[in-house]
Parts: sequence; structure tokens; C-alpha cells
Amino acid sequence: MTTRNWSVLRVLRDRDAGLCLAGVVVSGFGSSALWLASGIWVKDLTGSDGLAALCLFAMWAPSLAGPLLGTLADRARRRTLLIRTNLALAALLPTLFAVDSADRVWILFVVLLVYGAAGVVHDAAEAALVATTVDKSLLGDFNGLRMTATESMKLIAPLAGAGVYAAFGGPAVALLDATTFVLATLLYACLRVRESTPPPPPTGPGTRTTEGAAFLWRHDRLRPLVLAGGTTMLLSGLSSATLYAVIEGLGHPPAYAGPLYVLQGVGSVAVGLASGPLLRRLGERRFAAYGIALTGAAMALRAVPADLAVLGSGVAVGTGLPCVLIAGLTAVQRETPEELLGSTAATANTLMFAPTAIGLAVGAALVELVAHQVLLVGCALALLLTALPLLQRPASASRTASRSPSDANPA
Repeated sequence: MTTRNWSVLRVLRDRDAGLCLAGVVVSGFGSSALWLASGIWVKDLTGSDGLAALCLFAMWAPSLAGPLLGTLADRARRRTLLIRTNLALAALLPTLFAVDSADRVWILFVVLLVYGAAGVVHDAAEAALVATTVDKSLLGDFNGLRMTATESMKLIAPLAGAGVYAAFGGPAVALLDATTFVLATLLYACLRVRESTPPPPPTGPGTRTTEGAAFLWRHDRLRPLVLAGGTTMLLSGLSSATLYAVIEGLGHPPAYAGPLYVLQGVGSVAVGLASGPLLRRLGERRFAAYGIALTGAAMALRAVPADLAVLGSGVAVGTGLPCVLIAGLTAVQRETPEELLGSTAATANTLMFAPTAIGLAVGAALVELVAHQVLLVGCALALLLTALPLLQRPASASRTASRSPSDANPA
């Protein structure tokens, strides 16, 4: 049996790790089904492409408040918070049964905003719980499997959500999603985790937000990884805006994007399975750097007007892009003191994922003014420059970064 398979089996055989992973799969299925169905739902009710596009924005917008929302995961037992968050969403989603006309679409947007905010809290609590539940030597394997599970759901769940919507309408998709949250609640309730109630921050409830961000910023090993992740996602968003120009250049209809997304998902699933052993062999920095460089090469390959090159770039992007995200989250979980894990993980997620929206907006404007080949080659070069600093030998983390908050702020 290979080392990779052995480490994956160790994660799956760990009862609590397996339950956490199952919770991610179940709730991720419902979320992926809803994000696609909500856009179709709004389009059918209003006829507006702009309002339909706002559905995904509504779900992503709360991530900008990640550093603040993440502090909730440092002020409560993480398992209890996960259970309450899932139950709250399960109770909220049935309100979408009232969305039956264009003048009630606002209800859907309110629900999606709350949904997104709850998702930020959920992800922070889960990251913190996993860091204290899963053996630190297996964190890379767990995060890789989590990526594999998430990407697998993105391949299956949107089609399922569209199918349920077509057959039974939007409320049925909401009910499906609510059911997945109930199931996830049962899985989290089965965790055998003993947690004490976190003490309040010594200088007020807002301290955790600034402490988490400050810890991340001054940490010599975490800061470069998180910044590289944000830069990579910014450039990924920018290059994604060229997708339909690339397809048009090949002479294919827009539906050709479907196979490209599938191939990208296949690449992400593969690297998720291999990430644990690769992280142990290469370390977070080199693993991230090689992934970023592969993503850059894929961007350059996509500029070549040939089907084989573009299809190959889809697999390469899917393989390379998750590396820096897996490396960044794993490093945060290993290096952060337990009492700051929630706010630090949420801050890292905001810094790494929020730039995607900026890249998409900038790319949408530039693709009308600049040839898509120029944009893709520019992104490729920028990604290679982003990878280079991670290949340098890191300085030791500062003494301040390694201290606990109580040391930095004596009572």
C-alpha cells in the first residue's frame, strides 16, 4: 500500500476526522445545489440577468467580514457552534417557500446574505475544531480530502440542484438544503470532542478580531503563504474572465465551458488526494510555490488557440490552484494558538478568497479592451513571480508571533 493511501486511510479511520469530513460533504452538497438553483430561480421570476448574478455575490459578500465573524468561533465551543449554525440554517431555509413572485425576491437575497455569514462562522469553527481534533501530522491529508470532497460536490450538486428545481421548483431545493444541514448537525453531534468554554478576551470582546489579524500579519511563515494565496486567487479571477473569449477563439459555443469546469474539478480532486504526502515531503512553502507555478504555466497554455492545449490547461489549473489554499490553511492550523484559531482562520480565508471577486470584476473590464491572450500571458508571468519568494528559505517566525495572546497582553 502506498504512503498516500495509508495516510488517507488513517484520516478516514479516525472517527472524529471521518465525521467532520462527512459533515463537509453533506452540507457542501446542499450549498452547491442552492447557489446554482437560486440564480435560475431569480432569473425565472424577474427575467433579470443582473439580479440572478447577484445571488452568488450575496453568498460571498459576508466573507469580507471574515475577521469579525470568525471571532465567534473563538468565543464558544466549536462543536456546539457548528451544531447551532447548522440548525439555524435548517430553520431559515424554509422561509424561501414564500418566494413565489418577483416582488418577494428580496426574501431570497436576505436569506443568502445570512447564509453566507453563517458559512463564514461555520468554516472558522470547523477549521479550529479540526486543528484540535485531527493529529497535526494528518492536517494536510484532511485538508486535501476536504478539497477533494468540496470539488466533487461542485461537479455533482449543481446538476442535482438544477434537476430538482426543474422538477419541483425553488422551494424543493431549499428543503433539500435544509435536510443536508440537519444531517450535518447529527454528524457533528456524534463527535467525541471535549471542549472547555473559552475565557473572554482580557481587554474586551473586540480584541480577538485584531489579535487574529495581527498574529497572522506578523508571523513570518504564515504571512507569505496567505498573501501568495490572495495574489493567486486575484490573478485566477482575472484570468477566469477570459474564459468565454478563449472558447470563442476556438470556434465553440459557450456550453464548451462545461467540459473545462469538469476537467478543472478532476484536477482538484486528484491534488486533494495527494496533498498530504506532498506537504510532508515538500513543506507548505514549496508545495504552494509549485502549485502556483503550475497554475501560471496553465494560464500560458490557455492562450494557445488549440483544443488540446485549452483542455490540458483546465486539468493543470485544477491541479495547481488548490495547492496554495491547502498549504495556507494547514499552516494556519498548525501555527496558530488554539484561542485564536477561529479569527485567524477566518482572516486568512478572507485574504485568500475575497480577491477572487476583485479579479473577476477587473478581468471583465479588461477583456473588452485587451486581447485575452495578452491577459493570460500577463497572469502567467505574475503567477511565476508570486511563486519565486516562496522558494526562498524562510526566516524564523518572530518571537512575537509565537507567543500566545495572554503573553502579549498581560492581565
